[in-house]
Amino acid sequence: MPKLKTKSGAKKRFSLTAKGKVRGSAAFLSHNLRRRSQKMKRQARGTMILSDADARIVKKFLPYG
Repeated sequence: MPKLKTKSGAKKRFSLTAKGKVRGSAAFLSHNLRRRSQKMKRQARGTMILSDADARIVKKFLPYG
C-alpha cells in the first residue's frame, strides 16, 4: 500500500495530545473584535481541545498523527 498524505493545512493548524485528542486554536479572533465581548476574547486565547465530532474530521486529515 502507498503511504497516505497528510493535509498540509491541517498539520499547520492542529496537533495531537499524548492521549490522541486534537488541539487547535479558537475561532473568530481575526477581525471584527469590537463586536465580541471581552469574556469571549479572553477565553479564546491559547489553544483548546476540539469536540469529538470535529476531532473525528481532523483525524482523517492527520493519518499518522
